[in-house]
Order: sequence, then C-alpha cells, then structure tokens
Amino acid sequence: MKSSINFSLKNLTRQKRRNSVLVAAIAFGFFVVTAIDGLTTGMVHNLENQITQLVGGNVVAEGLEWLPPETADGKAKIVNIVRDRNYIKDVIEECNIKYDYYSCFTMSGGQIIFNGKKAMVQVYGRDLEEKQLVQSMQLESGSIDSSIPNGLIVSDKTAKTMNLQVGDDVIYSTTTVYGQNTVADMKIIGIMKSNSFINTMQSYCDIEDLNRIVEMPEGSYSMFSIYLRDNDKQTKAAMAIEARIRQDEQTNPDIHVTSRALAMQTNPTNIGKGIEKQVDVRKSENEWQGTKYAVETLYDEIPQIKTVMNIVHIVATVILLVILLIVMIGVSNTYRMVLYERIREIGTMRALGMTGLDTRKVFTGEAVILCVIGAIIGLVLAMIAMAIIHCIPISNEALSLFLNKGHFSFTVSVGTVILQYVLLIVLTSWAVRGSAKKAAQLSPAEALRTIK
Repeated sequence: MKSSINFSLKNLTRQKRRNSVLVAAIAFGFFVVTAIDGLTTGMVHNLENQITQLVGGNVVAEGLEWLPPETADGKAKIVNIVRDRNYIKDVIEECNIKYDYYSCFTMSGGQIIFNGKKAMVQVYGRDLEEKQLVQSMQLESGSIDSSIPNGLIVSDKTAKTMNLQVGDDVIYSTTTVYGQNTVADMKIIGIMKSNSFINTMQSYCDIEDLNRIVEMPEGSYSMFSIYLRDNDKQTKAAMAIEARIRQDEQTNPDIHVTSRALAMQTNPTNIGKGIEKQVDVRKSENEWQGTKYAVETLYDEIPQIKTVMNIVHIVATVILLVILLIVMIGVSNTYRMVLYERIREIGTMRALGMTGLDTRKVFTGEAVILCVIGAIIGLVLAMIAMAIIHCIPISNEALSLFLNKGHFSFTVSVGTVILQYVLLIVLTSWAVRGSAKKAAQLSPAEALRTIK
C-alpha cells in the first residue's frame, strides 16, 4: 500500500500542466460550493438568531389562564400569566437541559404618543441588567438605566419617525393583561440601533414597570424563554419540559400542559398552530382551572426556517454533484490518455513483479490524491474569501435581516465538508475505474510490445 502511494505521488510530478488544470478545476468547484453553502447557511442562521433575540430564546414556555365570560352572552378570554417565577426554571434544571441563558419577560403591544405623533411598538419588559440583553443592544444614545421609573428604550427608526430624543416624555397606550385599555407616562432613556424590520418596533423597559402598567400580578411574567447551546435540540428540550410538567399535572389540579404529540397529529407541518388549537377559547371543552403551560420552540412557530435550511443544503449538494460530475468527465478522459501514454511503463512494472491489484491502486490513488489536493485548495480559498467578505460592512437595508451587525457571516459545517470529501473520493474512484481496470489487466508482454 505504501509503495502504491509513493508511485502515485511520484507520477503526479509528471505532466504538471495537465495535472494543474485538473487541480484548478476541482479547486474552483469546491470554492464555489463551499462559499455558496457557507453564505446561505450563515444568512439563514442570522435570520434565526434575530428572531431568537426577538423572543428571547429558542424554547419558550408561557402560562395561560382561562377567564370565564363576565356576562351570559360574553366570551371567555385567555390571560397570559405565569405567577410562579421559579417554577419553569426549576423544571428546566430538573430536566438537565443545557442552555446559555434564560429570561423571564412580559410582552405588551400598543402605541406611543408624542407631540401628536403615534407609533406602534412591541414593548418587552425585561430585567435591564441581563448581560445577554445588554450585549445584544447597540445603543446610539442614552443608557440602559433600570433606576429611572418607566424608562423606555426605543429603536432608532421609531425615534426618527417621531422625532424623539433621550429624556423625552411619551404616553404609552396599551391594554392590561385582562383586556382593559390603559395609558402610562414613560421617559425615553435610550435609543438603540435596529438592523432589520423585525426589531424596528421593539422597545424595552424594566419588567416590574411594565407589570404595573399592564396590571400583571407582582412577581409574575408572560413568558419564560431559554437560549439553548444546540439549536438542533429544541424539540428534545421542549418534550422534556412538557413531560416534567405533566408529572405535576397528575398531582396538582391547578397545573396543566398542552400536548405536542397531539399538535403533531392535528398540524404536522406547523406544531405552533396545533398547540394554539388546544387553548382556543371558542371551544368550551378546552376550559381549565389554574394555569396551562404551553411549551413551544422557534421551529414550531416558524417551521419555514428549518425548511429553508434543508433546502439550502440540498441545493448546495446538487451544485456540488453537477460540478463534480463535469470534473469527473475530465478526470476519466485524462486517465484514459494516461493509460495510453504509460502502457509500456506499466508493462515494465508488471514484468518486474507488480501485481494487477497494485497497478489499479497506483492509478486510483493518483487520481484521488490529485482531487483531494484540489479540494483542499478550494476549501482554503473559500475560507480566505469568506473572511474578506465578512470584513466588508453592508449598508443595504433589504439585506439587514440576513446580516450579523451589518456584515455577512458564513457558517461552514465540518460534517458537510467531510461528506463532500467522501463524495469526491467515491466519484473519483468511479471515474478512473475503467482505466485502472484496463491497466491491471494488461499483459506485461503485450504492453511491452505496444508501439506508441
């Protein structure tokens, strides 16, 4: 085996120009595929991360209470309240789920009013001292100061639309958790940069301030979100949390939980919709006492993200296959020519004792080494190109949703690269199989008598 590899390496130094052309073709193919796959995967990940930042995590648990109708002809309501601040956190710890951080927050939609102008906003009541929240914000002016009562941080686009500055007092018009209209005076303490239309309407204030405004019970919140270390384990984590809450459901009549299994049956392509049906106030059979917990993942609410990621990898693989097949045609033709050029050399080696199997290994090994070298060069060039492109700031607002702080980012999967290399080796071996087989079957005497 070692001698076959040595022969293959030595043969690569012959016909340098032809081998260089083959290496360049293979390198170009891998450069294109790696760059496209890395760019598109990175863009999808950026989109996913922005949405994850919006909701505070990729697995979310919310508590829902059933509010009976106030009159005979009235309608029931769903109130989004988690009264026990530590319950979900304790459940997650018991499930031994690996996460980077978690967040308790209250959400409220409404509009801010300033000097006769109005703007729709989605206010998130968060602990303004959360390290992850502070790091994710890019403040253009002001500061994150939770000591200022009813302090509000708005996006730069909202501030520009309403001509707001730090220190301005605004009126926030919204509804309480029970559905009554309410207003509150708030002060602009910070203006943050928004890098996409997703977070243009985002605003932040201290959770206790927002709780008082929307009449959320003290110490309660709307949702508990966790940011997993591995995005691919979202479903596993949600199932574990749901199963643990269901254990408490058996012993506590005030604790209930939705069923992901049932949601998968009713809405297999959109589990989030299936869970919503289980808390639909229009169906009286859904009524419950106490708190019903709904555990959802980012992929449940936006299943298209997972679909897009799968499509990206499929498209990249198809492009790779097309490029490789074109290259393999060239490799096959090249080694047919190589067989003809080296036919007397093969006869000499066979006469000196080289077996047919060793001859086949020399031909196949030479082609595989040539292709692997080309693939490595293509991968290195793609990495260099991606690093350069990543350093270029992009100001196009249409692309902002897919950028990371104004820059393209690239995600290259080690597993995908290894799969591509395995595919390359298999196709190369197949491409030179015919030439290698003929070389192995040559009779030494016949080969030595051949006149080129």
